[in-house]
Amino acid sequence: MEENSNILTEVRGNVGIITLNRPEVLNAVSLEMLNDISYQVQTWDYDENIRVMILQGNDKAFAAGIDVKELSFEISQQSFALKTWQEEFSKIANCSKPLVAAVSGYALGLGCDLALACDIILAAESARFAYPETSIGVIPAFGGCTRLVHTIGRAQTMELMLTGKALTAEEAAVNGLISRVVPLSDLKEEAVRVAMRIAEQPFQAVMQAKETVKQAENMSLQNGIELESKSCRLTINTQEFRDLLAQFMQKNG
Repeated sequence: MEENSNILTEVRGNVGIITLNRPEVLNAVSLEMLNDISYQVQTWDYDENIRVMILQGNDKAFAAGIDVKELSFEISQQSFALKTWQEEFSKIANCSKPLVAAVSGYALGLGCDLALACDIILAAESARFAYPETSIGVIPAFGGCTRLVHTIGRAQTMELMLTGKALTAEEAAVNGLISRVVPLSDLKEEAVRVAMRIAEQPFQAVMQAKETVKQAENMSLQNGIELESKSCRLTINTQEFRDLLAQFMQKNG
């Protein structure tokens, strides 16, 4: 396992694991930390040996929001570069390979945004998802409002945003915000198991499936079906599909 001051990185087979590593501040996200996550995600996105990535925190916190001390200092110095933060976040959210989040403890504000930017979210019973930004007179800036309203609907989103209420892991699962709840003792290994299962699937099909689902999420039903048909045709024309189909027919024909 490799380490810097903000993240730990590990590779297991074709799976890259990023562990947020600022436990003294509940993994509050500084710009430097966001840069480190972004850099590692981009590095593995271009690495042919890495097929899936995991983003995880520790038992107490996935990430407890933006580093408020850093934010306060930058605001006082009139040097807060929101666009820079957003650009780094976008590099993570736009990763072409599957991202699996393993969430335990607090996932607040920017920390919740990081989880929602992943494709699959596994959460321990202790996980809490919330946006407390309005309590200090600001609103989310990394897609929280938009991702939530597309996922859990207007009514639930309004309550979370306007009151700062936290969703428990069970509530998040019921509302479709996460994939499922996993016992804390099993969370990290289950994330690895899921990631490795994805990594074992035909790579081009996985990449096409992720991109299709992401695009279809914001389309009408008819446009989504048309996109799916187009994406299917692309996979049919790959050598990967032809080889696997031939193997299947040879085995089962």
